[in-house]
Amino acid sequence: MLSLDVRRSPFATRWYLWTPVALVVIGVSVPLAYLVVRAFEAEADTLVSLVFRMRNLRLLGNTVGLAAAVLGATAALALPLAWLSARTDVWGRRAVTLLGVLPLAVPGYVMAYALLATAGPNGTLADLAGLVVPRPHGFVGAWLALSLSTFPYLFLNLRTALLGLDPALEESARSLGATRRAVVGRVVLPQLLPAFLAGGLLVVLHVLGDFGVVSLMRFETFSYAVYLQYAASYDRIYAAWLALMLLALTGSLLWGEARLLRGRRFDRAGSGAVRRRRRTRLGAWQFPAVGFAGSVGLLSVGVPVVTIVYWLGRGTERDTWGHLAAALADSATASALAAVLAATLAVPVAYLGVRQATRGTRILERVAYLGYATPPLAFALAFVFFSLRAVPWAYQTLGLLVFAYALHFLAEALGPVRSALYQAPPQVEEAARSLGRSPVGAFFAATFPLLRRGLVVSAAFVFLSALKELPITFLLSPLGFESLAMRLWSAASESLFSAAAPYALALVLASAVLVGLLLQREEE
Repeated sequence: MLSLDVRRSPFATRWYLWTPVALVVIGVSVPLAYLVVRAFEAEADTLVSLVFRMRNLRLLGNTVGLAAAVLGATAALALPLAWLSARTDVWGRRAVTLLGVLPLAVPGYVMAYALLATAGPNGTLADLAGLVVPRPHGFVGAWLALSLSTFPYLFLNLRTALLGLDPALEESARSLGATRRAVVGRVVLPQLLPAFLAGGLLVVLHVLGDFGVVSLMRFETFSYAVYLQYAASYDRIYAAWLALMLLALTGSLLWGEARLLRGRRFDRAGSGAVRRRRRTRLGAWQFPAVGFAGSVGLLSVGVPVVTIVYWLGRGTERDTWGHLAAALADSATASALAAVLAATLAVPVAYLGVRQATRGTRILERVAYLGYATPPLAFALAFVFFSLRAVPWAYQTLGLLVFAYALHFLAEALGPVRSALYQAPPQVEEAARSLGRSPVGAFFAATFPLLRRGLVVSAAFVFLSALKELPITFLLSPLGFESLAMRLWSAASESLFSAAAPYALALVLASAVLVGLLLQREEE
């Protein structure tokens, strides 16, 4: 009988396991602490004037208003699509599911570029159809671009929840005399609350941290104001305060989401397997349903693709492809290094969380997620303050940019590695150690081969996220570094739509790989 217990293994307390974990904790928390220190460097009178100024109230209203409007619009798009895909016999059901996921291949700032290039007197619509549509800008433009690019986060969560609902609950309510509308209101919608909160949280976090869309649409939120304050006026203390206000808003959101789910139960009360559900027959509603799904797909995928192809076909400058190759090389280099570093750091963090699940290791794991929950501009600004004060030689170097990428996207790497660890039986590692292997040797001989697939998925997620990242790259990139996102943003902000098209195409193709990975994981 095997006597070794991995949960009590000294392997979990060795330096080679704790060192990378400590690096993650210090790397996330110390720069944020420097942000606080920098914010309180001003005199007391100055602090009061910075915190209690009317502009902050206006930024708060703009940010919260935009997040609420985007959340409402994404719910209006995602819920009907999820219901059609999961619960009805709509024509082309797989295509409807694909239309709900494909917009993930279009980053928000690419959607904003597409809307700007489509409308206006010189836009795609005017040139192709002679139709002049006012160019979107401000709140409306940001709302449209963010809603069309983020609703898949809500769609995926709602569809999964609808597929998992036990039909016995609805049948019991109907047998007790409840009408169909009452069943939806009292049984189905309450069961969707966790999925709505999870998807809605992702949507709102995305809106709070967005910089590309609001800057292209010239709508001032906290993120945009942080960048303007840092880049234009060089008022670092006020920029730090704006970043802290954004952090407080994000923290309040996470706290509120946790409070809403506290003490609630959504599991099945009965026993036995969940029965298959009969799909709702749409009958005469097939045409409106297909029309709705097609319209959503046309706006969220068709418009960006047609716009990019159209402006690409209008010709580019001679040196465009050379700049594209250079930007692609810079983006790929930084993203690949960040992907390898994040996947490497994810292994010890996930190992502690799975194989030695204590209150302390769970807190350490949450710290890793703190980097992901922090808005990118606030995260980047914290690294700027930290590097200038503590390690000035590292400021604006590729190493610091890669480190910031890895810590910010570490949460994306943790999920696949942790899932693979849960599926790897600890007994195999125990057997290897009973045969004389060292703790490290037993891990690499028995457990590591089972993690390879999860590590590949983790690295792919981080690589693609870093490839699309804009605000962190803006603040931390070395001199002369040009990423695809930076090139696109620079050209689109000056209405150079033909010049922006190659970079938009490259980003959409790369993002399509991420969508393929998501679909593959869903099928598994």
